[in-house]
Amino acid sequence: MTAADKHLYDTDLLDVLSQRVMVGDGAMGTQLQAADLTLDDFRGLEGCNEILNETRPDVLETIHRNYFEAGADAVETNTFGCNLSNLGDYDIADRIRDLSQKGTAIARRVADELGSPDRKRYVLGSMGPGTKLPTLGHTEYAVIRDAYTEAALGMLDGGADAILVETCQDLLQLKAAVLGSRRAMTRAGRHIPVFAHVTVETTGTMLLGSEIGAALTAVEPLGVDMIGLNCATGPAEMSEHLRHLSRHARIPVSVMPNRVAGAAAEGRRISVAARRIGRAWRCPSPSSGSRWSAAAAPPRPISAKWLARLRTSSVPSDRSATSRRCRRCTPQSRSPRTPRFW
Repeated sequence: MTAADKHLYDTDLLDVLSQRVMVGDGAMGTQLQAADLTLDDFRGLEGCNEILNETRPDVLETIHRNYFEAGADAVETNTFGCNLSNLGDYDIADRIRDLSQKGTAIARRVADELGSPDRKRYVLGSMGPGTKLPTLGHTEYAVIRDAYTEAALGMLDGGADAILVETCQDLLQLKAAVLGSRRAMTRAGRHIPVFAHVTVETTGTMLLGSEIGAALTAVEPLGVDMIGLNCATGPAEMSEHLRHLSRHARIPVSVMPNRVAGAAAEGRRISVAARRIGRAWRCPSPSSGSRWSAAAAPPRPISAKWLARLRTSSVPSDRSATSRRCRRCTPQSRSPRTPRFW
């Protein structure tokens, strides 16, 4: 999809992103682990979190509600594993669309319940990488592209505001997910933004060896609406790669660091990742030429609440409106994009 086609979107999410910092939710898996679920809840498919979209929607609603009430602007659906390889391992690959729809509808209900005209709440369809990488010959490109189309159709059916293709380690897999999602939108007659997040390991590259510059070069032509980083490392390790995206990306940038060692206080743990990103909001970064306007992906609602407080005094900084200190260290040939989600 080209920039000229984006008037087709039936959500104002991109407009809101351009105006203010947005805070996302945090971990889903750890919250499910804390819910004391039984094997019966999984219908014998132990570890298949996506089946909970059908068996325990109440648990998922509570998790989404907790994040929204803590101050999150958007939550991700419990659909990270709604893909061919993950559900295929449980012999339920034929339920990709169905479970994607159910998971998205759960988040949509809570978002609509807690949202208001002055403060909308948004739902991102989470689309994970699966375990089969096409570049390594684990599966065929067309096969996983079509499976991602089914997942995206379910997310569209359920009312997602955007699709987040995340934790990508293989650029060919990322392409399959993005183009599969666009195919779904054409079929459904409903168009929403697509965001792409890659994962850079502690080695400094993606799992298959791609550097962040190569990832940006490969991803931007796909027509995604935002590019970012998530998983694997914390904010310190991500900073160099984030600076590259901030300086060179022609689309908005986002970041969702992992939580690193937490600080305990009265039985509560606040993510150090959240605090570091929060500090970065408050002061310009001489090394990047921009003020970070991103929040971490906090592991618990308490961290989302902490970040939401900081968000109230932060706005995404366009290069034309940066402080003099920022302008002095900003390359004039291209305006760096401010990370503005999450």
